[in-house]
Amino acid sequence: MRTSRRQFPQVNAGSMADIAFLLLIFFLVTAVIPKEDQGFNRKLPPPCPPNSDCLGEIPQRNTLEIRVNSKDELFVENDIVNIDELKQLTKAFVDNNGDTSCNYCNGLQTTNASDNPKKAVISLTNDNMTSYNFYIKVQDEITKAYYELRSDYAQTVLKKSPDELTKEELHKVRDAYPFILSEAHIKN
Repeated sequence: MRTSRRQFPQVNAGSMADIAFLLLIFFLVTAVIPKEDQGFNRKLPPPCPPNSDCLGEIPQRNTLEIRVNSKDELFVENDIVNIDELKQLTKAFVDNNGDTSCNYCNGLQTTNASDNPKKAVISLTNDNMTSYNFYIKVQDEITKAYYELRSDYAQTVLKKSPDELTKEELHKVRDAYPFILSEAHIKN
């Protein structure tokens, strides 16, 4: 008796690894990364040079105190304000020209705001329980205030829009309105 031996066709699995790898690459490349994370781009100041007084006293007049509590309430100089008012309050403080040394400032020269933009410090203090989204909104409003001041400077003094500035002119604008921000947490 003769037994029949059938041969079953074999599948070549050598290219299966290549196909799986290509599919993996395809899904990694086409996957959408959610943009839920918010943040801001800031350049840290340079370290304090040796033999200089970087920890000197800042007069109270040159400091705008902004506080955010755990209930996301915004206080500017101990007065509760709406987030929509923060940009204008910041601009008025920074552009005050209290010592009349700034020839490009448009401020009211009040006695309770900064001497000039180069001496103005924004002090931002927040509670540990402040929501991240509200903290970002506060940072955005402060940044918008500086952007508008710098934009006005570029248009009135340099006679250019901010998009047309060269690197040297951009440094000049930043020197005219330096972004000096001090951040801290409220100690509970």
